[in-house]
Amino acid sequence: MQTTFSRRNFLRSSTLTGTALLLLPSARLAFAYTANEKLNVACIGVGGQGRSDLNSIAGHGANIVGLCDVDQKRAGDVFQKHPKARPFTDFRRMLDELDKGIDAVVVATPDHTHAVAAAAAMKRGKHVYCEKPLTRTVHEARVMRLTALKHKVVTQMGNQGSADNGLRRAVELVWGGTIGEVREAHVWFDGGNGPEKRPTDQPPVPESLSWDLWLGPAAERPYNPCYLPATWRAWRAFGSGIIGDFGCHTGNLMFRALRLEQLWTPPPGVKAKRNIIRVEAKPSEMDQEGYPSSMVTMVELPARGELPPVKLILYAKDKPSEELLLGHPRGGWGDLLVGSKGSIYSDCPWNTRFILLPKEKFQSIKAGPPQVLPASKSHHREWVNACKGNGKTFSGFEIGGPLTELMQLVNLATLVEGPVEYDALSGKVLNSKAASALLHRQYRKGWEL
Repeated sequence: MQTTFSRRNFLRSSTLTGTALLLLPSARLAFAYTANEKLNVACIGVGGQGRSDLNSIAGHGANIVGLCDVDQKRAGDVFQKHPKARPFTDFRRMLDELDKGIDAVVVATPDHTHAVAAAAAMKRGKHVYCEKPLTRTVHEARVMRLTALKHKVVTQMGNQGSADNGLRRAVELVWGGTIGEVREAHVWFDGGNGPEKRPTDQPPVPESLSWDLWLGPAAERPYNPCYLPATWRAWRAFGSGIIGDFGCHTGNLMFRALRLEQLWTPPPGVKAKRNIIRVEAKPSEMDQEGYPSSMVTMVELPARGELPPVKLILYAKDKPSEELLLGHPRGGWGDLLVGSKGSIYSDCPWNTRFILLPKEKFQSIKAGPPQVLPASKSHHREWVNACKGNGKTFSGFEIGGPLTELMQLVNLATLVEGPVEYDALSGKVLNSKAASALLHRQYRKGWEL
């Protein structure tokens, strides 16, 4: 087997036995669907990434019945393309007026609005596809997971690399013991963000933009074009920096392969009173408005049943030692798991390709462990099908919630001195009042989870 795996190579050389673990019926269906019946979907935030989600979902058999965006000019062409879908600027009004005609909702707003929009939909029994990172705060991520569980809805986080068969095969190799016991992991991002300073000028709000609705739950502040479109990611009030933007992509392989979701939901037979995650960040600067220009963060992850504790190091702009790559070139992005028998490395931000190290050791491998994860043709199609009762999503909020929670813990740690000890089971910080106060934020009146 070659050390760099493609789907074709895997299908030719791997043992295709085992159970397709994801081909299970959905836990709940809002309606009974026939094979050709379409899913009625409403989309919140369609001017940016949302238009891509919308196009993919519509292409996989969804019927678009409602469109919401706070910027009528930026989203204008999307409204024109779907004249049968009712247009809105306030998602709360859309959910009220279209309630019985909606089966599912897509949320692709800036990070700070994800949780309030998605939670409102789930409480109405609607299936939800929400862009990554799932939320802007640690607490919101927890609420999203528990709300989905309570209302038994089908969910999917928008880290589209999860559908790639390269990532799935890499996870299977780690699960199958190919690289042995993993006690060390490194995840790095090609860049940071840098501190931000609020502008003092107050230009007029564009006529097409509903600024108050764009702010949503965030504290009031004057409009300024430095916040949008897209630039909101660098501001703590609205976005999640490079860690939030790409953590749910680049850290995806590491999180799944190490079964870290078990820290939040222990498997049957495993009893734990606490699962303490210890996080200590070394940021280039501590900035309340923006994110660090660079940082190195040490994360100590406890054992998960028989799986050993793991030392995880995350880097923004900084990089790990090249020696860890055993002679292989170190990329600008990286997800590296160091095992007792070897390492697995992905240099792709979305984890869609990987290599086993050292290369000379693994070139002679003829077949890996059996396939247990079914192949996927599309992240969006997977969600649409699951909403109809066909199969199960691979990046539901039971995974997306804890993955986001971990990445937002890293962001939180860049604002406090010393380590933060966080119990994944209770959702509480155990050693720092300052860190505990950052788990959530106060919402404006009229906006709630």
